[in-house]
Amino acid sequence: MEKAAYDSKDYYAQLKEDIRAAAPELGIDKIGFASAEPFVELKQILIQHRERGYESGFEEPDLEKRTDPALSLERPQSLVSIAIAYPSKLKDAPKSAPGAYRGIISRSSWGEDYHKVLRKRIAALEEYIKERVPEARIESMVDTGSLSDRAVAQRAGIGWSGKNCAIITPEWGSWVYLGELITSIPFPPDRPITDQCGDCTICIDACPTGALVGPGQLNSSRCISFVTQTKGFVSEEMMRKIGNRLYGCDTCQVVCPVNKGKNWTHQPDLQPEPEKVKPLLKPLLSLSNKQFRELYGHLAASWRGRKPIQRNALIALGNFRDETAVPLLSDVMRTDERPELRAAAAWALGRIGGDEARSALEQAKRTEAHPVAAEYMETALKAIAGVDGGASDMYP
Repeated sequence: MEKAAYDSKDYYAQLKEDIRAAAPELGIDKIGFASAEPFVELKQILIQHRERGYESGFEEPDLEKRTDPALSLERPQSLVSIAIAYPSKLKDAPKSAPGAYRGIISRSSWGEDYHKVLRKRIAALEEYIKERVPEARIESMVDTGSLSDRAVAQRAGIGWSGKNCAIITPEWGSWVYLGELITSIPFPPDRPITDQCGDCTICIDACPTGALVGPGQLNSSRCISFVTQTKGFVSEEMMRKIGNRLYGCDTCQVVCPVNKGKNWTHQPDLQPEPEKVKPLLKPLLSLSNKQFRELYGHLAASWRGRKPIQRNALIALGNFRDETAVPLLSDVMRTDERPELRAAAAWALGRIGGDEARSALEQAKRTEAHPVAAEYMETALKAIAGVDGGASDMYP
């Protein structure tokens, strides 16, 4: 086709519909189009978010890049948002049993790493567009890109921004991964979807730590999903709240009425392996880096390495009060080179209690060189003795 034909609004309108029709064959469940104007209102929200200390630290630090598509692609004309639905239910889920307790990995990390899946689908979409408009300029982004995936998706009519800070689609609920393209093609924009949360505050009320400080406002430092991905020490309060979560937290999505009954099994590479996403806790603790990569490297949950997941497994054993884990916890506390894990093991022993746990803590504390780990051991001993050690206020 002659280049002049590309100047027609009708051509781009037709191309848009052709892309929408081709989306399912490209593995894309929903696609939307939006203008590439700066996200002015979002910028003000992000400024307030930063001032209040609500950021996680995982975001793009430059607020201009997060809100202005022109800083990622010169003279952008449109944004294209895609959504891919993922499963929410685990078929034949293995169950915990005394002495054989299990942790849980959040649904966003079931199946193949969604970053890889989205990149493949976006690459296929780019190829489709380039076949029709060879000179098109395109910049694609997945999760770790500069722009806010949710802001783009909301503007492009993929869904509305829920009070749980997730994009909620009428068709797929909030069980969707998001990605976007910035392009030089002037696609006609879609209309945003009207907010349908109404007066519902179920997600805010159900948040285990009160991290949802208001509709669409998340204090990341109190979000269990964020805490499970950190590598440092975890406070007493948060360890209790983590429960048996190894990575992520789904509470605010599970309780959402729109998500009720929704479970998607049509994307083969996103389907979970039950033993991988709900694994036995004790075996996790003995995995080497190589073994961890071999077993879990294909999951998005592996991006921070084994340390956070092993620490969270120790915490889970404490929350289960698994007396059979005392020897293993004691060994980690005495021999592991990572003070954060020694501290988590000490906390778990204090939670379980008993003479064997107390003896192990007393021994380890005598030789512990790290002051914070030693403090956790002291607090654990006080917990066994029934003394309030003030651990709930401990944020090292």
